Amino acid sequence: MITTRIAIGVVLAFALLAMPVATPAQPPPKVGLLSIGTDPVKPNPVWVQFLKQLEELGYVEGRNITIERVFAGGRPERLAELVADLGGRRVDGVVTTREVENIAAKRGLPTTPIVMMLVQDPVGTGLVASLARPGGNVTGLATLAPELYRKRLELLKEALPRVLVNPTNAGSVAGANAMDDVAQTLGLQPQRLEILGAQALTEAFAALTRERLQALVVVSDGVTFNQRERIAELAIERRVPLMCEVREFVVAGCLVAYGPNYGDLARRAAFYVDRILKGAKPADLPVEQPTKFELLINLKTAKALGLTIPPSLLLRADQVIE
Repeated sequence: MITTRIAIGVVLAFALLAMPVATPAQPPPKVGLLSIGTDPVKPNPVWVQFLKQLEELGYVEGRNITIERVFAGGRPERLAELVADLGGRRVDGVVTTREVENIAAKRGLPTTPIVMMLVQDPVGTGLVASLARPGGNVTGLATLAPELYRKRLELLKEALPRVLVNPTNAGSVAGANAMDDVAQTLGLQPQRLEILGAQALTEAFAALTRERLQALVVVSDGVTFNQRERIAELAIERRVPLMCEVREFVVAGCLVAYGPNYGDLARRAAFYVDRILKGAKPADLPVEQPTKFELLINLKTAKALGLTIPPSLLLRADQVIE
């Protein structure tokens, strides 16, 4: 009996030694969404598409990923504070949209991976060293395609456009500069109508009544995108045709838009986040540019403006909103 007890005791001892040692469960990764807007998700279809694609990649909020949403409420001066907040939350990566958010994030989080969605000129603004080799902690999607400005202006070549632009946004200014260069080759002399924030929109459009205006080209950035409904409303009120960059503006009431699909870019950004969370470094992920562009026309707005859209242009449109 003694021998049996010893044998059992030895077996139990070895069995206990063979059991795996329990380790604390790893917390799910944290991803910050940084926006200059009033809400980074609900009213913004771009964020909705990003989160939808992230979920399709297997990241379910509250289960295996934590989403930290911070938004500036249209006040760019708050971005530094919000970036510091994300740093305090120890996020594993940050997703941003425009230049102003990206610049603030890179300055405040120099070692945290940053995925940009809709930056016009990431090289010119210093966010990346080059599109092929970003070389730092920022990568993602860039929307700059100079040939688009020629096509937009060609749609308005019979008009004398003014350009609505936010002078505090480097990407917005870069877009306007590219448009200036193209306009000269088309015999146009665009003038800039600068806005510093949402509150300046009414004053900006009021200035249009002092001189004859045939069309207005809107350069998309965080301010103009978040205020797209108000811009369209003011344009219709002043009977000014708007040429915009993307479909969200046409849905809001802009007359015509030609440019990349922001939803596509947002979904691509989710793939960048997936690769980074799996160990890839932003410096090694080339910045992508859009390869597909779409032309959209709002016939309801055309009717409100008393305009007839040429059938040839309607036939070229990818989507006509009636």
